Amino acid sequence: MGNPEQTVDQTVQASAGASSRTADAEQKLRLVVQESLPATIADLSNLVRIPSVSSLDPASVAASADAVAALLRETGVFDSVSIAQAPIGDGPKLGQPAVLATRAARNGRPTVLLYAHHDVQPQGKDEDWDSVPFEPTMRGDRLYGRGAADDKAGVMAHVASVRALSATFGDDIELGLAVFIEGEEEIGSPSFANFLELNRDTLAADVIVVADSDNWDIDTPSLTVGLRGNVTFKLTVRTLEHASHSGMFGGAVPDAMLAMIRLLATLHAADGSVAVAGLTEHAGETPARDEETLRHEAAMLDGVTSIGSGPILGRIWSKPAITVTGIDAPSVANASNTLAPSVAVRISARIAPGQSAADAFVAIERHIRGNAPFGAHIEIDDVDTGDPFLVDTSGWAVAEAKRAMADSWGADAVETGVGGSIPFIADLVRVFPEAQILVTGVEDPDSRAHSPNESLHLGVFKRAILTEAILLARLNGRGSVSA
Repeated sequence: MGNPEQTVDQTVQASAGASSRTADAEQKLRLVVQESLPATIADLSNLVRIPSVSSLDPASVAASADAVAALLRETGVFDSVSIAQAPIGDGPKLGQPAVLATRAARNGRPTVLLYAHHDVQPQGKDEDWDSVPFEPTMRGDRLYGRGAADDKAGVMAHVASVRALSATFGDDIELGLAVFIEGEEEIGSPSFANFLELNRDTLAADVIVVADSDNWDIDTPSLTVGLRGNVTFKLTVRTLEHASHSGMFGGAVPDAMLAMIRLLATLHAADGSVAVAGLTEHAGETPARDEETLRHEAAMLDGVTSIGSGPILGRIWSKPAITVTGIDAPSVANASNTLAPSVAVRISARIAPGQSAADAFVAIERHIRGNAPFGAHIEIDDVDTGDPFLVDTSGWAVAEAKRAMADSWGADAVETGVGGSIPFIADLVRVFPEAQILVTGVEDPDSRAHSPNESLHLGVFKRAILTEAILLARLNGRGSVSA
């Protein structure tokens, strides 16, 4: 039998050696991320130049997929990189092209699925931008352009972290990797569920990193742990078979505009909070956020007050919201003295965590039909739903992600909710119920995703890349999935 004291010494020395190697590897990761940042920004800029608006330009979405696939192939890390599509629903029409890349795990290491999307929102009116929307422009410490933040920066955070992992570990990468870069997130991911089913084995992972959220501010990282769901639909109100002269019949005959206005007004209470019976709230504490910060971040005009009640972030993260996002009615330029026979609106409702989108839609539909004024005829169609989501924060992956964030940012991560929706996460949970899901991001409160002058803070971008690189490096050294 050997000397027990000698055995203890050898164990301590081995542990110290492993710790030293880990520290050296992470220091190299930091250097690689820093030194490669200009090239990473250049690659991001090239992606921004491709106007991959999934609602308008399928050819550019295809070109964007090709560009992303090329970036992943160039890492030399993956066993396979391909572009794939899936059918929408039960019909023959295919969804927009997505990029898939895979590398098999070795020696019991976990597999991590990295998700982002390469499609973008339309730019809106060019005159509302301070620079050309699809020409990336540096101003100060921010890169401006449509998709610069949402979500081509998420794509490049994955690419850059994999590059850093490869530069640091070379052929010693044992971590399993799968990358899924979607091409239709901005139009509701219509083929997402089918895509998951068709690629279930390829995408199966122990940890899923969704890089499509934001951070608390430019100096403080966030891990998103709550997402509202969504219910959207077209509402049409009809009162007449055809338009009639407003002077001859006004005051006795209800026009569709009057009926629509009266109906929409029933959706909210006097303070602007949602007044639809059956929509629920999520009980949870939220960090403090003052009114002035809200006013700045939302660009509220002087004199305009906030709506709802309770803590500000509770209203955004944990309560329902209903917004009219579009209206089809005679324009001011084309106005005439007639009673409109029909008016249509697009309604977007955000659903609090804890309630299914299906149940929420039932409540909203019941309210609308029960409050239709003057016997107006109601039509509801083009319905789309997505369930809310709450992250299980008890798993080891959340702890590892928060530790990587703290080490990369020099600040502890804030657990946040998001007022918006990422409906496909519910599909990920359904298909991969055992996977731990981490919702991270590269945005900050001034990124203005979906708005004119969308931008990416380059300091946030660098720290987001470093966070993911350190997380992957530590998982690469993790002894087993259950360790």
